[in-house]
Amino acid sequence: MAIAAIIGGGVIGGGWAARFLLNGWDVRVFDPDPEAQRKIGEVLDNARRSLPGLSDTAMPQEGKLSYHENMSEAVKGASWIQESVPERLELKQKVYQTLQEHCDPEAILGSSTSGFKPSELQGCASRPEQIVVTHPFNPVYLMPLVELVPTAKNTPALVARAKEVLSGLGMFPLHVRKEIDAHIADRFLEAVWREALWLVKDGVATTEEIDEAIRMGFGIRWAQMGLFDTYRVAGGEAGMKHFMAQFGPCLKWPWTKLMDVPEFTDELVDLIAGQSDDQSGHMSIREMERIRDDNVVSMMRALKAQNFASGAVLNAHDAKLSSDAGMVRNTSEIADPSLPIVTQRRAVPVDWLDYNGHMTESRYLQAFADASDRLMEIIGCDQEYIATGGSFFTAETHIRHIDETHLGSVIEVKTRVLLAEGKKMHLWHEMYAGDKLLATGEHILIHVSLETRRPAPFSPEIAANLKLISEAQAGLAAPEGAGRYVGQPR
Repeated sequence: MAIAAIIGGGVIGGGWAARFLLNGWDVRVFDPDPEAQRKIGEVLDNARRSLPGLSDTAMPQEGKLSYHENMSEAVKGASWIQESVPERLELKQKVYQTLQEHCDPEAILGSSTSGFKPSELQGCASRPEQIVVTHPFNPVYLMPLVELVPTAKNTPALVARAKEVLSGLGMFPLHVRKEIDAHIADRFLEAVWREALWLVKDGVATTEEIDEAIRMGFGIRWAQMGLFDTYRVAGGEAGMKHFMAQFGPCLKWPWTKLMDVPEFTDELVDLIAGQSDDQSGHMSIREMERIRDDNVVSMMRALKAQNFASGAVLNAHDAKLSSDAGMVRNTSEIADPSLPIVTQRRAVPVDWLDYNGHMTESRYLQAFADASDRLMEIIGCDQEYIATGGSFFTAETHIRHIDETHLGSVIEVKTRVLLAEGKKMHLWHEMYAGDKLLATGEHILIHVSLETRRPAPFSPEIAANLKLISEAQAGLAAPEGAGRYVGQPR
């Protein structure tokens, strides 16, 4: 079993521990902070919740995690040692001296430093060829990028071995061929950060407005295409030359204060910190981490379908690991409850297609499940109701696939309530593309108490709403196919 030693268990060190551990490595942690186990434990909880969601195959069996009182114990037998101690050069060099007294000479010693060059880190080391920069991005257990920065003292074999290990963790090792302060990515971040400080200081924008400009605009573009490819596309058919000819002169215009950094005063710090508190102080850090993780997972899974950017990295890692205008919201908005209720109307997206070029079978179930959720909302079983402890669980589902549908097709689901009594709701869905019937879905749902996880009677409001719909629709002819068993001839 491969062993990784984590020296420093803060946010970055904890992220590295999670990345190694959930990819099957045994992990040894050294951090004198008495709160280290709690902090790393919380990071691991988030990682266990989110990282497996990036993969379409099972993760390997989790490795063993241990905490050690001294570095010599932690590094014994480790083939990878990741240093993530505070950004003080003297401290890092002292750590390396101690590490190299006890670690395997063949072990890779990677530093999480965001600013120091590897030659600076190697300065006082007995085996400088063992030390490289492996600068990750937070959260380490989700973000694929790690800047791998060697020097001439590192052999090509060690660099190749480092790339292999990092790729095996599902990461993207970016080989920085020439060492430079802050490497590559942080230099971009620093440029944006400096401009943002001026925009806040000059009263042009608040911290929230700046964040909205990034996450609602170029941040999404950069996430999947980077900088130069984004601008190449902006040049149209004429490409990058046209873009540069059109926008190149802007470089001489006073659009930024990039080379003029505002004085980092207490007033500026207070201004930005106050605005940041106003923006998101209502959430805990752990809540924000979970929101961040869910967003990252969702975006990166979307990129997987295109096998592009970070999505391509995830697909490669998967191979290695073995391969929802006009909808009613409540019963008072139903124009005629005697007719089937439109509970879904949406276009078929690209990630709903299968290898035959039409909507894959699992997405029929999703569309019908979404239709059931909409019907639940209409009768009063919404998020507010669910928060009080009542909900519906699906007990049985039967889907008939009648016709196919393709990318961009607008599908509509019409829903009937066949039965509603006691604790049971019997729904019938029909999916159409225009007048063409695509599929039917028959569902039995049971009302439950979320406290006991057992069947429970409807609330009076839900019972009344279901009665209104089911009695109004009772005069409709029984739907063809209701009650069928699997394989029954039509």
